[in-house]
Amino acid sequence: MTPATDKVIVIGASAGGLDALKRVLGKLPADFPAPVLVVMHIGARESILPALLRKVCALQVRHARDGELLAQPMILVAPPDRHMMVARDGPIGCVRLTYGAMENYTRPAIDPLFRSAAAAYGAGATGVILTGYLDDGTAGLQAIKACGGTAVVQDPSDAFAESMPSSALERVAVDYVLKLDDIGDMLLTLAGAPLPPSELDATQDLSKEAAMESKPREVPEWIAVENRYAGGEGELRDLERIARPSTFTCPECHGALWEVRERVAGAASSGNANGKPRPRYRCHTGHSFTALALEHTQDRVVEEAVWSAIRALHEKEELARRLAEHAHSNGLPGAAADYQARAESARRSAAVLRNNLVRGAGG
Repeated sequence: MTPATDKVIVIGASAGGLDALKRVLGKLPADFPAPVLVVMHIGARESILPALLRKVCALQVRHARDGELLAQPMILVAPPDRHMMVARDGPIGCVRLTYGAMENYTRPAIDPLFRSAAAAYGAGATGVILTGYLDDGTAGLQAIKACGGTAVVQDPSDAFAESMPSSALERVAVDYVLKLDDIGDMLLTLAGAPLPPSELDATQDLSKEAAMESKPREVPEWIAVENRYAGGEGELRDLERIARPSTFTCPECHGALWEVRERVAGAASSGNANGKPRPRYRCHTGHSFTALALEHTQDRVVEEAVWSAIRALHEKEELARRLAEHAHSNGLPGAAADYQARAESARRSAAVLRNNLVRGAGG
């Protein structure tokens, strides 16, 4: 097959993603006609994901490099601690690796890749959501649909963790819901299918008349703004155009969180009619959260704060006991008793916090 410079396949996975990626990507032939870009939630730790995928894939697999062209069949995996995005100025796209703020408390995140693919490739972008917890990827898949692309989602009943696929099905007008073993064949069909005439780039082999009739792709403002943030270039005045201040603070940088307007993040922008959209939040430094991711992150922040309080109470108890001993040795029984009472109060308070924390984790 001839490589298709007007197509890109973007795939997002999280919990259970290794097996899912092996089963999907292992079905793609060596002459698969479009580049495939993969984000799996790996955080900043070292990743051997490309080496594991190479064992089952006919295509070349490796970590993406900043600035490389997407001009040949290959599978590129987002490296640790970098958002992987794509850009296109002309017929051939290229990779952008950025250190933009975390989204949904992770970097690399799925949404930045999907949004950038939507803006760069329009109808030529196919987004695939596989197994995973929470709902990273849903907003990115909405962006792909908003720009005319194709949405493919793993059947939740077939997923190790059904949350990500289920969220996408609830909030996006998905084109195909498939078992893992059927997704690879569908990607081969989609990669080889022709684009609508309106999506052909004027730089391709068109007549002058056809090129003039080909309308430039319109990228919704929310996608363009959020792509700038993921690239580390967003500014407060950009955020003001797509969001409104909320009453919450960012658990990462403690700045104000803005709620992305429903008309931006909602199902209507992707043609979905499956219910009201869940809110999403972004701070002016770039951190971004879905409501589910924000709740999950707040749970972590609260737990860390409680453990810090327990530590401080233990230190307060120990200091009070030492002061009690010092007062007693200096013949000050009243002061010693007072310090001893303070130590006991700190011990009881720490015990209450610890018991509540343990019971909450167990429930």
